[in-house]
Amino acid sequence: MSLTAALDNARSSLMATGVQSSVISRNIAAASQAGYSRKIAVLDTLPGAGVYVAAIQRAASVGLFTNVLTATSASAGQSALYDGLQKIAASTVDDPELNQSPTAELNKLKQALQQFANAPDNTTLAQAAVSSAKDMATALNDATNTVQSIREGADADMATSVANINQLLTQFDTVNTAIVKGTIAGDDVTDYLDQRDSIVSKMSQEVGVSMSIRANGDAALYTDSGVVLFDKVARTVSFAPTNAYTPGTTGNAVYIDGVPVTGANSVMPIKTGKLAGLAQLRDNAAVTYQDQLDEIARGLISAFQETDQTGAALPNVPGLFTYPGAPTMPASATVLVGLAGTITIAASVDPNATPSGNPNLLRDGAISGNPAYSYNTAGNAGFSTRLQQLISNMDAAQPFDPVAQGKPSAGVIDFASSSASWIENQRKTADNGVQYQNTLLDRSNSALSNVNGVNMDDEMSLMLQVERTYSASSKLISTVDNMLSSLLAAVGTSS
Repeated sequence: MSLTAALDNARSSLMATGVQSSVISRNIAAASQAGYSRKIAVLDTLPGAGVYVAAIQRAASVGLFTNVLTATSASAGQSALYDGLQKIAASTVDDPELNQSPTAELNKLKQALQQFANAPDNTTLAQAAVSSAKDMATALNDATNTVQSIREGADADMATSVANINQLLTQFDTVNTAIVKGTIAGDDVTDYLDQRDSIVSKMSQEVGVSMSIRANGDAALYTDSGVVLFDKVARTVSFAPTNAYTPGTTGNAVYIDGVPVTGANSVMPIKTGKLAGLAQLRDNAAVTYQDQLDEIARGLISAFQETDQTGAALPNVPGLFTYPGAPTMPASATVLVGLAGTITIAASVDPNATPSGNPNLLRDGAISGNPAYSYNTAGNAGFSTRLQQLISNMDAAQPFDPVAQGKPSAGVIDFASSSASWIENQRKTADNGVQYQNTLLDRSNSALSNVNGVNMDDEMSLMLQVERTYSASSKLISTVDNMLSSLLAAVGTSS
């Protein structure tokens, strides 16, 4: 090897080690930065002799990154559903101190009726029974308000999620363009790649997403149901929020490029992500629980209905519990949407009503005001037959609408218990899903970090190697310089 070739080798080595040192310093400085992937200076040989930095690459694993995206979306979706179910259950079921759940109120009403039946001439016990019935109706009213408030909150959160997705798509477009241009120009785009992955990671919290890499680093985004989110340009994600919810309200669907991805009419519904969890809460879980509350209310009206006592075959009418559709009875085994929010006790038995009602009508009948429905025709103060009948009616099996997903045939108390079990089971299932997905996410993140994370010990060890290479190259240059100086001196002396 000539001295010139040796000098060129040493010189190229110095340049390469300079770039390597810069990359290592960059890794060390960003070691604790979220979303940063370790950078690697890739060396290649020059024609003839010498080395150069051919490219700056980043440590990455497409498979592990995909696993992280999937786990993130699944965890976010389960968390959104669980949070909503937790609020519903906490307000309508988990009230050990207040004991105001529908089941608890039904049992208290039954107990109050039994006490009144044991002393049917006691007006104070009659008032207590009416008061308990009023608490029962109020519990159903409040539970309805809670459920609809949860749906309204989920709808507002869906609007926020859609806004976040559109903002992230705009950011993705900017960074993706920079990557394509930089790749074509041969520039270092590794920091842009980190930014793009970070954007996609944030997006995966909102909606299940996958990324497909194409020529020149270009990327396309798809939902977990296959709807295009980004392909050359960002697709529009739209949603019209509903400001107020009643039991009969149907929330609007989320659209991606005009394709509905939530709601009953969606042909490509999203499966994971916060947006999917909120839609499931708003359109399915909360609606089913509202159906159960409405069926409890209908079951109460049915259990306390009054029948014609004259033999004239007059239709049955609401008794202690009534609703805006009275005097017609609600259809059997059919959810009357919103009934739990409108059920009340008859004013004719409420001593606090204006004009004041008579609580003893609970014992005697004719709560509707029609004497044909009077059970205590003799006006006996010790009459308890009707009260015992009402107690039996609360336990007697009656049909319930299967759409409510409770017991299809049960007493109203038993059905209310099955409703409480249903919401608890839904919450527990969602909680288990959150725990599982969070564990999977932690492990996926850990596996990815092992691939693309910065290990300070490894970086310092590599820095020492680069420093030795730099020192050796510098020494070689110094040696070549001395040899050239000696050669020139010898040439000068000989001439």
